[in-house]
Parts: sequence; C-alpha cells; structure tokens
Amino acid sequence: MSSSTTETDSDEPERLISELVTTAEAAMGRIADYDQSAVDDLVRSVAWGVYEEERCREISEVAVGETGLGDVGDKYQKKRRKIAGALDGMLGAETVGVVDVDEERNLVEIAKPVGVVGAVVPSTNPGATSILLTMMALKGRNAIILSPSPRGQSVCELVVDAVHERLESFGAPTDLVQMVPPPVSKDKTYELMDRVDLLQVTGSANNVQAGQESGTPNYCVGKGNPVAFVDETADTEAAADRIVASKTFDNSTSCSSEGNAVIVSDVHEETLAALERRGGYMLDDEQRGRIKDLLFPDGAGSLNREALAVTPAKLCEMAGINDADAREADLLLTEGRGVGPQYPLSGEKITPVLNVFEVSDFQAGLDLTTDILDYEGAGHSVGLHTRSEGRAVRAGEEIEVARLLVNQVHCYSNGGHYQNGLGSTLSEGGGTWGGNQLDENVTYEQFYQTTTVTRPIEDATPPDPDSLFAEFMEES
Repeated sequence: MSSSTTETDSDEPERLISELVTTAEAAMGRIADYDQSAVDDLVRSVAWGVYEEERCREISEVAVGETGLGDVGDKYQKKRRKIAGALDGMLGAETVGVVDVDEERNLVEIAKPVGVVGAVVPSTNPGATSILLTMMALKGRNAIILSPSPRGQSVCELVVDAVHERLESFGAPTDLVQMVPPPVSKDKTYELMDRVDLLQVTGSANNVQAGQESGTPNYCVGKGNPVAFVDETADTEAAADRIVASKTFDNSTSCSSEGNAVIVSDVHEETLAALERRGGYMLDDEQRGRIKDLLFPDGAGSLNREALAVTPAKLCEMAGINDADAREADLLLTEGRGVGPQYPLSGEKITPVLNVFEVSDFQAGLDLTTDILDYEGAGHSVGLHTRSEGRAVRAGEEIEVARLLVNQVHCYSNGGHYQNGLGSTLSEGGGTWGGNQLDENVTYEQFYQTTTVTRPIEDATPPDPDSLFAEFMEES
C-alpha cells in the first residue's frame, strides 16, 4: 500500500493536512513545465490505471463488498464508461499556456493551475468519483488530495495505489495524488476543506454544506431527486425502457437516478403496464407503508443508510414484505400521494424504489415536477419523455433545473454521454436553485484558471453617449 494511505499515529488534523498540502505543492512544482502533450499523456496513463479490466473489476468488487452499495457489474461498467467519456473530452483540450487569442479585442488568455484540490468522495461511487476527479485535476497540472467516506476508504486506497503505479511509470511525482490517511474522520475532512486552494464535494448534504461554509472556493454539488416526466405524446414503451434502465442501474446509487415519475393521465395506465413488464412491481397500501417506514424510520430526513442501494429482494426482506412477486422484482413502485415532509417517499431515496404520480395534463405535470424539486432536488435535473419538441422547450423554460434531458436514460446521460454532449462526470452542479455556484457538470474545465493579457486596441473609439441614450435625451 502506498505511503500516502498508511495508518498514521497523528491525532492532529491540522498538522497532518498541512503536511499533505505542502507535499502536494512541491509535486505540482515538478510538473509546472509540462507542455500540453505531456499533460495529456499523463492523464491518459493515470486513466488506464483504473480502466484496465482486471484492476477495474477488483475495485468494483471491493466497492460492493466494503460499502454494501450497488452491483459489481454495474460499477465496473460505470467506471469504464465514465473514464473513457471523460478522457475523450479532455484529450486535445487546451489547459496549458496560451489557450485563447481574441485579436479583435486584443486579449490573450494563459491557462494556470488552480492549486491543490481537495475532493470529498461519497460511499456511493468511491472508485469512479476518485479517478474522475483525479483525471480532471491533473489535466490542469494540479495536485489532488482525496478524502473518502469511511465506507469507501478501502476503495479509494485501491484507486490511489493504481494511480501511483502509473505516475511512477510516467516519471511523475506520486504526491500529485494523495489520500487523507486513515482512520477517516470529520476533523481531517473539515481541515482539508479549509486548507486546499479549491474544493469539490460530492456526497452527503452535511459534507456539501460544510464545504460551502468553509470559505474555500468550491464546486460543491447539490442534492439529487430527478423526476421522470412522461407526457401524453410519449412513446411509453421506450420511456419505460429508459426509466427502468436508469432506476435499476447499480441499485440506484446515482444521484441521477429518478426518485419520482410524473405521468399524464392519458398514458398513465399503459406506462405503468410497460414498467411492470420490465420488472417493476407496484406495492399495495400495506407494502407501501412498510417500505416508507423502512426507508424513513423517523420521517423525512431520516433516510436509513442500511437500506441504500440494495436489491428489491433485500428491501422486501428488511421491510417484512413476503410477497414473492415483490421480492423477484427489479424495481419497486409506490403510488405518489403528495409532496413534502409529510410524504417522504417524494424525496431522494438512493435505492430501487420509484414513487409514481398521475397528473391530469402537461401543465399539471410541470407544476408537480416543480413542487417535487422544491422539496428535494432543486436545480438538479429532470428527464422528459415526449415526442413534442415544443413541449421540451416549454419544460426547459418553466422548470428551474440545470439539466433537462429529453428521451434519455437519466442516470447514464445526466453525468455526460457521447450522445448528448454533456461533460462526463459524477458531480453535477444545481446552480443557485440548488445552492451551488455551478450550474454545469463538473469537468476538467473547472480545474484551471486563466491570466488575461490585455493590450491597447489601436484606433479604438470611446462609446457614444448621444447614441446610447438618444431616446432619453429627446425626452428631456
């Protein structure tokens, strides 16, 4: 195991984190003269360290074994898909030296690192998030220090070890990528938040809030709870395919897996039937109550960590549901009764349970979708299933989210997909709607900054007040 992940005798978070940051800064100095080609080769090499089939499968197996969250095969696919997508978007992009010349305005932009990056990594995606953020940081010639959740510690260690092997083979300093040494603690994580130059937090609401309150420039991301909105023009079979694929992938660990579905009455029954043909099972009132009590034992805001991202069979076992059909389902469906704290199933669940609402028409669907997001998931995303281009534009105008996905598998596409052009990531900003400063996907573009060189514009003329304010001058 690498030296940056070994047990430490220190119980002084301030000194420990200070040492990590100092060594990270020194490592950055050693790659400061890398040109764009060297940076791209470095990122490609590091990406291969986790993409490689045997290593990727090992990390996926440990992730499920240690955290109890998700599915090994899906985690393997997720890492391979996301690493390839992110790398494809990075290679050739300019992040070193002169990156833009505006001859008309006589401006030149020169890219610089942002500094030492601190990344807080969630237990739901400890492997994929670690490697993606590492690739993004290195693309800007930064160092990165990872702080995993306790449940994801072993996974993060494997990622760091794999990355260190690639850094060594490349001739780059391994201290470019470090991990807060175990045991994981809030004190160490919060000290990291305060000490780094740039912070990225994906995960629990408490960690995101702490990151935003740290005073460190940050790209913390908001809470998920996407809505799948099926209107009466939709291809209901295709919509059901997409929704089930998204909601069941990796046992719904992704914040981009839908929490609720809103279906217009004209296609409600046929959409439900399509969902059921694909492995969905609608719980009856008694079963619904058992699942609600299991997921939210103390009401809204008390999501049961032991019930996260497990199979429907395990959920039924934990909830005392003995129905064979429910236990064999791929996805549990519940009837939507209302929105807000009194109806906790309308919030984020991070498990294969989809809360389904029926609405009278498209406008009612827009209104209900807004209500759901106002309760949980503000600014995050919505998946609209429709054949109407006009409906897509109207929804985009009325629903305040950073991403509106039309006819797509939400959990695959919201974090970037080759078919939609969004940046490949596992960290999505929710804008000011979600309490974030970023309304985009977190990609390599957030991990470099620029110096703008400005020179005088020859023969430039000042603005003409008479032209700018002619209307007002005439009135006076």
